[in-house]
Amino acid sequence: MTTPSDPTPPGWASPARPAGSRPDDTGPAQPGPSGTDPARPDAPVASGSSAAPPVPPGGWGPGYTSPTAGPPGYGTGAMPPPPGLTGPQPAGYGGGRPYGYAPPAPRPGIIPLRPLGLGEILDGAFRAIRANPRVMFGLSAVVVAIAVAIQSVIQWYVTGLLASELSQAVATLDPGGDLGFAETVAPGLAAGLTAPVISIATTVLTGLLIVSVSRSVIGQRISVGEVWSQSWRKVAVLVVFSIATTLLVLAVWAAFVALLAVLGVNEQWAAMATLAILGGLGLVAATAWFLIRILLVPAALVLEGTGVTTAVRRAWKLTRGSFWRLLGIYLLTSVMTAIVASIIVTPVSMVASFVLQDPLLTSFAGIVVAAVVNIVAYTLTTSFMAAVLALLYVDVRMRREALDVELARAASAA
Repeated sequence: MTTPSDPTPPGWASPARPAGSRPDDTGPAQPGPSGTDPARPDAPVASGSSAAPPVPPGGWGPGYTSPTAGPPGYGTGAMPPPPGLTGPQPAGYGGGRPYGYAPPAPRPGIIPLRPLGLGEILDGAFRAIRANPRVMFGLSAVVVAIAVAIQSVIQWYVTGLLASELSQAVATLDPGGDLGFAETVAPGLAAGLTAPVISIATTVLTGLLIVSVSRSVIGQRISVGEVWSQSWRKVAVLVVFSIATTLLVLAVWAAFVALLAVLGVNEQWAAMATLAILGGLGLVAATAWFLIRILLVPAALVLEGTGVTTAVRRAWKLTRGSFWRLLGIYLLTSVMTAIVASIIVTPVSMVASFVLQDPLLTSFAGIVVAAVVNIVAYTLTTSFMAAVLALLYVDVRMRREALDVELARAASAA
């Protein structure tokens, strides 16, 4: 095991090996039977040599065996399995490895060191949480609690302010306030305005927890202090990058909505409808493509210790050709975490709204209850999502750059 002062495990940096290549694990070519050249098994041998004669046309035909072979049926290769035998063959049947047997991949930590399937990625995320709960849950709870507290205070203030403004704006539609329009719309608007607080907290946690997951891959555990000391600078850069990309996406969508508004003002309804349908679908596809292509930027930035530009290039390169797989796993994980969050939040909110006689939980007690429930839900879902993102990064690099070989070497040297 490494000491707390050990640097990041070897292998996270971009290797010199070209992307897409894997080292040949079959070893050097073995000499053929009795000294023949494996590249030219038909080549004649020098006189006086004890090597076997050339293979006759058609190979080792019926009734013809090599002078160095054993009893008939054994030959120099692996013996076919007897009828009905599907399991590994005992040693001694030739051919090196038993028939149908492949050695299992090393597993020093939460995942086997080989390209992963969907189930192994999800299982690895759960194992990462169990392997280091103090970081995955404890650190997450602290960061989420701070973010939710800030959000709740802002939401309480903004809700009252918006309710007052909306009451004046809809005075002509609801003079007596009997419809409760302002009281209904204001909490939703306040929640939308304070959503960036949770988004920033999620980005911070993703950058921090990726470090813990990467250590769990090779069977190591890291403390909260080590996580913070190793990654807080990169996490600060990651927050700026996340805000910049979010603003970029919002600016593109704002320009699209503004163009639709211009067409509507000029009463160009056909062009507006066409642009809304085709342009909207195209923009949704482009947004999804862009977000998936930068999905691995947090892991590349934090684990490889590079700058933002290099991390973006690395993520862009690693996700090339893996768009649909990454998109599917990310969407599935998002749906799973949303379901878990709703299972936690919805029942408690319904009970609290009934007990407090506050359907929208806009009172002080209602906001406190909602904050506590959100802390629990965000802690669980953010930890799991961060673990999945870290394992997606590891999986892609094992597929493209043989990171599994380097991680196995690092784990055996620990």
